[in-house]
Amino acid sequence: MKTMMMMLQPRDPNTLFSGGGISFLSGNKNGRFSYGYSSFKGKRSSMEDFYETRISEVDGQMVAFFGVFDGHGGSRTAEYLKNHLFRNLSSHPEFFNNTKSAIVESFKQTDADYLKEASGQKDSGSTASTAVLLGNRLLVANVGDSRVVACISGSAVPLSIDHKPDRTDERERIEQAGGFVIWAGTWRVGGVLAVSRAFGNKVLKAYVVADPEIQEEEIDGVEFLIIASDGLWNVVSNEDAVALVQGITDAEAASRKLVQEAYSRGSSDNITCVIVRFDHSFASL
Repeated sequence: MKTMMMMLQPRDPNTLFSGGGISFLSGNKNGRFSYGYSSFKGKRSSMEDFYETRISEVDGQMVAFFGVFDGHGGSRTAEYLKNHLFRNLSSHPEFFNNTKSAIVESFKQTDADYLKEASGQKDSGSTASTAVLLGNRLLVANVGDSRVVACISGSAVPLSIDHKPDRTDERERIEQAGGFVIWAGTWRVGGVLAVSRAFGNKVLKAYVVADPEIQEEEIDGVEFLIIASDGLWNVVSNEDAVALVQGITDAEAASRKLVQEAYSRGSSDNITCVIVRFDHSFASL
């Protein structure tokens, strides 16, 4: 039987909403971890960020899924990802045997399912920055410009690379598909979209794909993770983010600290942050 814990999205987006928990992973002697999340509408008129923190039993193993989904053109795509992406991934037949392939296929299938269901939503889209904890494996998958940064040996290590239209490889991919990238206040696909990969965005789908880039690390080498929307990263560097919360052992308090710091530095976007902190001392107890 599968069991899962789901966190509710804030009902009042004008309020900074936060929470967290503690859990364990199967098959990892250092599998105790804590997590915290904070989300704030900030200076935007509407809230388009969503997040997910899900601890599930999958085929008898405890697995953790964390994600931040930054919507654009409305919140519908981001909300859809919150409700469907990890469910699709955990039910993929190759989830344990070929996890990376399962992630890629689940991302693509979720995007296709959304486009069919939301046929009238031509401009709505979303990023997805996710982390899957499986045994001693940490698998980070990213689409768009939300970002995952790890603290490893005291240093900030990016585990994802933003999908921006001015990335040389991304621009070449878009142009080879028949699209174009131009400057319109910032570099944009088709003069419209400031990210080069996303879920949704039906009109630009031939160029703006939902294919994730994946990076894997061993959990034993990671002190903590920061998963956040660009409302944080636009004003706080990777190094600053890690330094600001390195001494805060409460993951929820750390996530609140980063959201509040981004707002105080003038972030003009929605701000959402998830922090996962690993307790490597637990194995020696």
